Parts: sequence; C-alpha cells; structure tokens
Amino acid sequence: MSEAAAIERIAIARGGIRAELLTLGAALHTLEVPDRDGKRANVVLGYRDLEEYRAHPRFYGVVAGRYANRIGGARFNLDGVEYRLPANSGANNLHSGPRGFDLQDWKVEARDAHSVTFALLSPHLDNGFPGNLHVQVRYAIDGDGLAIGFRATTDHATVVNLTNHAYFNLAGEGSGTTILDHVLQIPASQITPVDAALIPTGAYQSVDGTPFDFRTPKPVGRDIDAADPQIALGRGYDHNFVLAGAAGTVRRIATVFDPESGRALDVHSTEPGVQLYTGNHLANGAPGTGGGSYPMRGGLCLEPQKFPDSPNKPAFPSARLDPGQEYRHDMAFRFRTAKDAAGAFG
Repeated sequence: MSEAAAIERIAIARGGIRAELLTLGAALHTLEVPDRDGKRANVVLGYRDLEEYRAHPRFYGVVAGRYANRIGGARFNLDGVEYRLPANSGANNLHSGPRGFDLQDWKVEARDAHSVTFALLSPHLDNGFPGNLHVQVRYAIDGDGLAIGFRATTDHATVVNLTNHAYFNLAGEGSGTTILDHVLQIPASQITPVDAALIPTGAYQSVDGTPFDFRTPKPVGRDIDAADPQIALGRGYDHNFVLAGAAGTVRRIATVFDPESGRALDVHSTEPGVQLYTGNHLANGAPGTGGGSYPMRGGLCLEPQKFPDSPNKPAFPSARLDPGQEYRHDMAFRFRTAKDAAGAFG
C-alpha cells in the first residue's frame, strides 16, 4: 500500500470571510465569518490534528460520496445488475463505505485568492460502485458566503449523490456550546421516515403536529428529545426533509440563526432533500480545531442531497447518472447578521 499523501491546507478569502480547505476529502476545515459586532470566528467543526481525519473519520466538512448518506442492505440493482457495497453501518452502507471520498487525496486543479477546485478520479467498482467517475468540486467565496459546485461524469451507468458534510456551530467552534438554542427554519412539509437502521421506509410523512415541523422557525432543542418514534430512532434529528421548490434550481432550503452571536446562515441548493443531523454522537472525540473536544450536539449538519437509499426506492428522486450526462449540484452557505430572530427570519 502506498504511503498516504501529505495533507495540504489551502486558504481562500474575500471581504470578511476566510476559509481553509484540505486536499484530504476536499474538506472545509475552517470557515471564519463575522458576528453582529464584526468579530470573526470559525463556525465549522474539524480536527486540530489533520491526521485525525484519517484515523477517526467523522466526516467533518468533507465531500461525502460517491453516494452521500445511506444505502440499505449495502447493495442496489442497476439495469439488472446487483452491485454490492461495503457494509460499514450495520448491514448498510454509509457515505459509500470505509474509503469514500472523505478519505481520498484530491488533486488541486485550479486555485486563486478566492477559490479552489479539487478533482478526483474514482475508478470502476471503487467501493463497489460502477463506472469510472470523474469528479470536480469548486469552493468559491463570492461576497456573502461560500459557494460549492459539484460536477461529475461517468463512462458507465451509475448512481451519484454528492454533498458537503460541514458541521456548524454559529456561536463559534470551540465555544463549548451546543446548537440547541440555534433557531432553525426548513421549508419542508414532509420527511422520509426511517426504520431502526435509519434506512428510509420509502414512505413520505407529513411534519404536521410532529417535532419535524420547522416551517415556522423554532429552536433546534425545543423538540429534539420529544416522545416521538422517529426522534427515538435517530436519538434526535438524523432525517431527510423533502424540500419545497423545484429541484434543479438554486433556492434557499434552510436558515439557521444563533441569537447570541447574531450570525445567520442561509443554505442554498439545487437538490430535492436536505439531511438534518444534530451531532447526536459527537461527544468524546479527538480535539477540535480550537483545542477542545466537542459536546454531544455541539454542531449541526444541513446536507443537501438526493434522498437516502434512492437507488433502492424507485419512487424517490433518481440518483442515476449515464454516460454523456453531467451530474451537477450547486449549493452555498451564505451569512448575514441580525439583532434577533425577527430580523433573521423577517
């Protein structure tokens, strides 16, 4: 086995925003943005020791792929052929297996002061997935935030679902706080409920009268421990929300606001779903970038995506990519400040 490549840090900045990216996993390592008083802080979680990304992967800020999220039974059929994947989450496949895109050394294809483009070739049957997949991801600071663009092509019919897996704490990484007081809005009237292994059942469930109704902004912690079967399965939120608006067009899919700092984050994406994960298993990890370990629910993820287990659920939006087509996912993390929730969501 060849020796692992050195992990390179690449800084990009514009205005009051500065980001640091890593060649390992094409990861967003830090993202510094100002609060309502202009004080800048890193708002994403990550490891202080870069080798911890390899030793104890928790998907901090990485590109998740080839297929982000879960595939039930660690297998799927495509054109009559069954493809078997590594089972790394019980009997299921999570984020493509034990050596997904998060543990790949990406090539820096282009860079300037404001942007960097990473590239990767995932060979045919890499982690069991068909097709030689050529992937690019471009990070660019473009005024009020960080825009991320994914592109991929294949020489064989395959499935693709790429996202960025950043964990956010808008109070600032290393603050020691949880995200329970963050106020969240997601314009989604349905979720895809899951079974005991967190694999979607294939049904659509209304959020009406449930802890999953974030159409009106509310604190993340208000219902996170509610007596609800789906909450119990995820030990909090770890679910895909079915987004309003036309998939394929960039639109706002979520807003998060931290009342203490005044920072507000608007997440934009072209995808049909977003996975909300509230860091239910974060406790007792290796030191973060600020030097301290993160508490349970010390960060939250909003991962725009195709639906989990779409390759096995024909009624879900398709994740199929054929030769001659280009996979495209455009997303952005955009920041602003507000005095209070009324200003953040008004």
